[in-house]
Amino acid sequence: MAAFLLGAVLLIVQPQIVPSRPAINSNAETSQSVQRELLKKTSQKNDFKENIHSNGSCQQLPQTIIIGVRKGGTRALLEMLSLHPDIAAAESEVHFFDWEDHYRNGLQWYINQMPFSYPHQITVEKTPAYFTSPKVPERVYNMNQSMRLLLILRDPSERVLSDYTQVFYNHMQKHKPYPSIEQFLIKNGELNVDYKAINRSLYYIHMQNWLKYFPLDHIHIVDGDKLIKDPFPEIEKVERFLKLSPQINASNFYFNKTKGFYCLRDSGRERCLHESKGRAHPQVDTRLLEKLQEYFHEPNKKFFELVGRTFDWHTFVAS
Repeated sequence: MAAFLLGAVLLIVQPQIVPSRPAINSNAETSQSVQRELLKKTSQKNDFKENIHSNGSCQQLPQTIIIGVRKGGTRALLEMLSLHPDIAAAESEVHFFDWEDHYRNGLQWYINQMPFSYPHQITVEKTPAYFTSPKVPERVYNMNQSMRLLLILRDPSERVLSDYTQVFYNHMQKHKPYPSIEQFLIKNGELNVDYKAINRSLYYIHMQNWLKYFPLDHIHIVDGDKLIKDPFPEIEKVERFLKLSPQINASNFYFNKTKGFYCLRDSGRERCLHESKGRAHPQVDTRLLEKLQEYFHEPNKKFFELVGRTFDWHTFVAS
C-alpha cells in the first residue's frame, strides 16, 4: 500500500507533456528516476529555501540559459547581454545539467549558484557543453517547460579550429606537449570524423535532440560570426527574443584595433574580453581545410532545413 501511495505522489508531481509536443516514451523511466532524485533533494519541486538579500534581491532559477555552442562565442554573448540592466548573469559555467555530481545535488544547489537578482530581472546562466550533452534537453524541460534558450553558432570548420586552439593553449600554459591539429584531423590518410571537435560541430544532430522537448520558437540562434563582426544587430535580436526593453545601444560597442575585435563600453567604463579570446588559429593545409569544409556541407544543409534559416558558412565546392 505504501508503494502504491508513493507511486501516486510521483505521478502527480511529474511534469505533464504539453499536447503540442510529441510524446516521448523511450526515456520515461529515466525521467521518473530524475524526478525522484530531485524531489529527494528539494522536498517539493517549488519548495526551496530562498536566499534573500536585505536590498530585496534573491537567488532564483534561471529563466534563460545559453546552452552553447562551445567556442561559438558564449562568453562574448553573455558579457554583451549583461549590459542590459534587466539581466542578472551567473559569472561562471555551472554545469548543472551535464555533470552528474552537480545534478545529484538537486535544484536547491542550482539556485545557490545563481546571482542575486530583483523580481524584474531575468537570471541567465551559460554552459556551452549543454548543447551537445544528450541528457540535458530533457533535464531542462523537466525543470521548466517554458525555458527560453540561447544558442550561438559559428562556421563549423572555424569552430573546430577554435576548439583545438583552446585545448592547445591550455596545455601550453601547463608546459605540457600537445599534438598538432593535423594529428587529430587525419587518421589513416582520411578525415578523422571521430575527432570530438568535429562531432561538436554537427549541429543538426544535437539540435534534433533539443527539438524533441522545446519548440523552435523557444530557441533563439545567434549568428556567432556576425556577432564578432557587428555585435549590435545580433544583440538587438536577443533583446526582442527575451522581451526586454531596448536598452543596449550601438554606442556600447567599440572596435579595439589592437585586439582586433569589439569591446564593451558601459557607463563610461570600457572593458574587453579575456586575452584568451580571439587567439590566432593554427595554420592548416588548404587541402585539409577544404576536406573539412566538404565534410560539413551535407550536415549544414540538414541543419538549415531543420531551423528554417541559412548561415554564411564556408562550404567547399569541388571544381
